[in-house]
Amino acid sequence: MPHGVLVPREVRGEFWSLVRAGMSPAQAAIGLGASKDAGNMWFRNAGGVKPTLPKPGLRTRRALTLEDRESIGLLHAARTGVREIARALGRDPSVISRELARNTTKSGGYRPLGAHQRTEVRARRPKVAKLAQPGPLRDFVVAKLDEDWSPRQIANVLAVEHPEDPDRRVCAETVYQSIYIQSRGALKRDLAAHLRRGRTQRKPQNRPQERRGRLVGTISISQRPAEAADRAVPGHWEGDLIMGRENGSAIGTLVERSTRFVLLIHLPGRHTASEFHDAVIPTLNSLPAELKRSLTWDNGKEMAMHREITMATDMAIYFADPRSPWQRGSNENANGLLRQYFPKGVSLRQYSPADLTEAARRLNTRPRETLGWKTPAQALNQLLSEPFKTPGVA
Repeated sequence: MPHGVLVPREVRGEFWSLVRAGMSPAQAAIGLGASKDAGNMWFRNAGGVKPTLPKPGLRTRRALTLEDRESIGLLHAARTGVREIARALGRDPSVISRELARNTTKSGGYRPLGAHQRTEVRARRPKVAKLAQPGPLRDFVVAKLDEDWSPRQIANVLAVEHPEDPDRRVCAETVYQSIYIQSRGALKRDLAAHLRRGRTQRKPQNRPQERRGRLVGTISISQRPAEAADRAVPGHWEGDLIMGRENGSAIGTLVERSTRFVLLIHLPGRHTASEFHDAVIPTLNSLPAELKRSLTWDNGKEMAMHREITMATDMAIYFADPRSPWQRGSNENANGLLRQYFPKGVSLRQYSPADLTEAARRLNTRPRETLGWKTPAQALNQLLSEPFKTPGVA
């Protein structure tokens, strides 16, 4: 495709379809007859976010006029149904339904003139991005990003704190796009360093899964007690290693399934089975008895001494099926979040026990949707402050 030629809408749409299917931007562009540089430029300029492309052809229906809205107002006041109003105006029922939903207020009902004026204001372009405007909303979002909150956490806390004030709320996607799409002029790109993955643009999600050998004498996750699967009883943990550059260093991670509370295991040297055995046992034995029920691990060779660990900690150890990371979903999610503090491609030996403690503290003091927007630390403290009950005993 020659330089300077306007890319057809169909080609741009196909480009993003190929990227979402797992191709790199360069591969997708070459497959469509463009250069790899063009593909990388399209992807970079959009911040990895698929742009909204104009629909082909001319609009077949006109926008609602003031006269249309006056007719809607009269019919709606007479308690005429949406479908009957649509037939009277020759419109699709969804057009009438959206019009009433957008412009009906609790105090004044549906007012045609006010609805028409609001629609004209909303239609004005270009629009100023919500987070491009200085004020309490922008200040809150920037402050919480600096504290490593995710856009989803920010959006949901705002919704809880300001349920009746749309000007003080923002959706997670708006936060992401305000960082990734710099043409919006909203948030500085360096705030992307506080996102979970620290990326400055979105990446395709298709990734090859790791293949590692099987261990001997393991107990399958299928034999794990049902109380661990439904998260009703605390004390069941999931664990794994996050790896450093060229798999030369590692940090052990443990996540409690009920509260999502995270513990990190310092491995200053190698991560052989013997060294991991010596590091994980003190961590597990530091837990209260009611929080030492079971541990679910993947099939990493660091667990070759799993029987010795079970004997030393009195914790049953179960192993997920090969290439089934979803069976340890809480731990997989936590490992992804921890990459914000321990990025891929660097040696993890540079991090001290104090660094691990601080990263765990930050993760354990973030609100979580699955906990009703409590933090894992709050959930664990609540659990430990309540009288302990033996499972199955009233």
